[in-house]
Parts: sequence; C-alpha cells; structure tokens
Amino acid sequence: MEVLRLDRSHADAYLRLRLEALQTNPEAFGASYEETISRKNPVEHTAARLAQRENYTYGAFVNGNLVGMLVLVPETAEKMKHKASIFGMYVTPNLRGSGIARGLMVKAISKARELEALEQLNLTVVTTNDSAKKLYTSMGFTSFGLEKRALKYKGEYLDEEYMVLFL
Repeated sequence: MEVLRLDRSHADAYLRLRLEALQTNPEAFGASYEETISRKNPVEHTAARLAQRENYTYGAFVNGNLVGMLVLVPETAEKMKHKASIFGMYVTPNLRGSGIARGLMVKAISKARELEALEQLNLTVVTTNDSAKKLYTSMGFTSFGLEKRALKYKGEYLDEEYMVLFL
C-alpha cells in the first residue's frame, strides 16, 4: 500500500471512489450520490477541489488502484487556525481491516503535526460505525460530544459523535 497526496491528475479515480463510498455507505457522508453526480462536469469539479492546496486529500493505492481516501482540512480563520478536521474517510469494502484506514490516518496525523499552527484534529463519526470509532480511539482520539439527528437518510436519523486528538 502507498499513501499519496492527491492532485488534479487523480480526479477520475478519486471521483469513482467517492461515488462508490456514497453508494456503499451513504449513512457515513453528508453529501449524497445523487447531488454529486448531478453537478455540472463532476470530474472537473473534483479536479478543482483536489487542486486546492490548502487542503490535503490523501489516497491509498494498492497495485496502482485507489482504494482509500480521506481529507485533512486546516481551518483558515485567525481564531481557529489551531484546528483541522478530517473528512471523507473511506476504504473500499473488500480491503477493510487490512490497515489501509490506519495508514491514511497516520499520514494525516503526521501532516497535521508538521503544520506549525495546528494543535488539534477534529472529526465526526456516525455512532453506529463501531469499527471507525475503534480505529480513531486506538489512535488517541477521544469523544467530546454527540449530535443527535446529525444526518437524515431515507427517513432515518443518524447521530454523530465528535472526536478530537490533541497534537
């Protein structure tokens, strides 16, 4: 496995994996498959997002195929520059449990520690996602809150747990 920072050249592969994620685990993401594909020119939209160098989008590759992803987003507002968030963590189902998610998190945490102003990493996780919560806890994240009804998917509400890692 190789974890790389993605750029415009990865837009097609990233979009394919993102669409897979939104179809496979729709309960885990704020975005939906339908709204993602309905964008005008979704590949170019994805390429533009990957070109934003203030964010760090990482991809895990196995045998040259993109199989996992996450995004590290440092805050830019003056009073919040000490924080960053992790979004969009996903690993293709047949490779879960093989260390890919951990590898992505190690890369993101390492980058966060390199960024001088950062003091903490935040993330949210759907409360029913026990494997993700176990991974985050094993990496030092602790829970600091719960948002009831954070997401609503097909008429069902999903709660999200807020977690933090102090760097």
